[in-house]
Amino acid sequence: MTTKEVASRLVAICRKGDFEKAQKELFAKDAISIEPHGTPEFQKETKGLDAILKKGEKWASMVEEYHDMKVSEPLIAGNSFAVTMSMNVTMKGKGKMDMTELCVYQVKDGKIVAEYFNM
Repeated sequence: MTTKEVASRLVAICRKGDFEKAQKELFAKDAISIEPHGTPEFQKETKGLDAILKKGEKWASMVEEYHDMKVSEPLIAGNSFAVTMSMNVTMKGKGKMDMTELCVYQVKDGKIVAEYFNM
């Protein structure tokens, strides 16, 4: 797949809220995921698809309810693309919150090899 095709597919799947499907289908086995900073819950850098899937499971276990989620159209440049993801969620034990991230992805050989989250 081209970068544009990967970007379009990621947006379509994420708009349905199926992040695990997006990762399994579109991420390379050796992909990396980088957060803006490390927290007690999540390391700054996660390496490998299996670890990224476990990170996603951990995130899902922390969410009590999704109220709203929006994913922008992708902005594509070369082998990279970016989208904004906005969520309104209730976190277990923490209440309702709004989050917006700029998500930047790098594609190689038709697979996402890196994702960077910026808040």
